[in-house]
Amino acid sequence: MKELLVATGNKGKMNEIRQILADFFDRLYCLEDFPDLPDAIEDGLTFEENACKKALPVAIATGIPTVADDSGLVVDALEGRPGIFSARYAGSGSSDAENNQKLLHEMTGLKDNQRTAFFYCAVALCFPDGTCRTFCGTLNGVLLESPRGDGGFGYDPLFLIPEYGKTLAELGTEVKNGISHRGRALEKLRKYFSLGNGE
Repeated sequence: MKELLVATGNKGKMNEIRQILADFFDRLYCLEDFPDLPDAIEDGLTFEENACKKALPVAIATGIPTVADDSGLVVDALEGRPGIFSARYAGSGSSDAENNQKLLHEMTGLKDNQRTAFFYCAVALCFPDGTCRTFCGTLNGVLLESPRGDGGFGYDPLFLIPEYGKTLAELGTEVKNGISHRGRALEKLRKYFSLGNGE
């Protein structure tokens, strides 16, 4: 496969995906390269459904195999929230800081053993013929009471990895890509490509 379109406008995600998949393709596109495409309607009930809803229309419209992901934070004490609404938890168009603030507010008073959570990522690879495959990854951690670190995006500054004693926002890109939910899902996609699939 010579070309791949990554259906995201998020520069952090694009950089992460580029570092993991770039050696398989002559050209990686992003949504900025196709400004006339309609916005995805993320009305699925699962991460997998939403990932496919982002990737499939783009693959069909452009004729280029397309990758998209849907990921989010699942908090045990909040009955799985924010889940598929992670990116817009504080409302449509909300910033990372606003989403983090709402999450912290909802977790006020919870003890350390009640602050467990995991990140979940579903990556969809969709083709112009309408077929899709999904690859999933998870990462377990604990949510802090205040953010730490300047790297990453989303909920990364709150998400502590106990084995490292650091948040995702404090880990370097190489380490994060190796252990993150998205990194794990993309590694499965990478293995799929390395076997000659998707040509």
